[in-house]
Amino acid sequence: MENKNLYCVGGAVRDELLRIKSLDTDYCYEGDAIKFAKGMNVIRKNSAFGTVRVLFEGEKIDIASTRKEKYPRPGHLPVITEIGCSLEEDLKRRDFTINSMARRTTDGKLFDPFNGLADLEERKIRILHDRSFIDDPTRIIRALKFSVRLGFNLSKNTKRLQDEYLANINYDISWHRMKKELVETFSLNRQKAFDIFVKEGIYKLLGPNQKIPAIKQSIEKIVKEYPSKHSWLIYLGLFDLSNFELTKAERRIIEWAERLKTEKPVNNTPIESLLIHRLRLESM
Repeated sequence: MENKNLYCVGGAVRDELLRIKSLDTDYCYEGDAIKFAKGMNVIRKNSAFGTVRVLFEGEKIDIASTRKEKYPRPGHLPVITEIGCSLEEDLKRRDFTINSMARRTTDGKLFDPFNGLADLEERKIRILHDRSFIDDPTRIIRALKFSVRLGFNLSKNTKRLQDEYLANINYDISWHRMKKELVETFSLNRQKAFDIFVKEGIYKLLGPNQKIPAIKQSIEKIVKEYPSKHSWLIYLGLFDLSNFELTKAERRIIEWAERLKTEKPVNNTPIESLLIHRLRLESM
């Protein structure tokens, strides 16, 4: 499957350079990936997005075409304006410089048009342009996730633009995408993520008129003691999540959290009581 236009992109390149295990590998073809995959064992393709899944040497591999995007409405899904653009144009649409690098599969050459390697070395998270958070505010949650997971800090300008957006949030956003990023971030189970989430006002993204719950103990410690597939809700369940589409199990956990705001805790604290009730529900 070697081709000079085929690249490994994004997080896999970042993690390789950091010498840490990558969660997945993304491939990008400079041009039309569906045309490139002709003659291969194609499992699935999506012509509208220019993506294709192939079976290669017993492994399922997803390949995306290079593409341009624009945001017709800030905070909502972008629309594709061109499939088969240059690699640099494709990398330009991504979230942070550290995720905007590509490595050619044939010779391993690194393409880094936005100086992501320098930001890796300085342990910085930097957006690619000043409208990045306006176009997609879920990037604020992603920045939190990467800063905690990698131990990085936001660049000075990125932090300034984050603060500016949080002071004037546009709540006409994709709540589905926001929830996805929140689940991924708080499923890491890091108290540091929650502390930054509160201290820097990122919690305001959950909706207007949010109140910070009075939680004095380490949520991370409690979640480690009571492992859960809904660990993100143990962090956020005492906030107002009415903007989000929740599953039946998630709604039941929130109902318990609401009760615990007025009832005497079963154990020592509201968050511990929430966990106890959650565990009972999950065992049903």
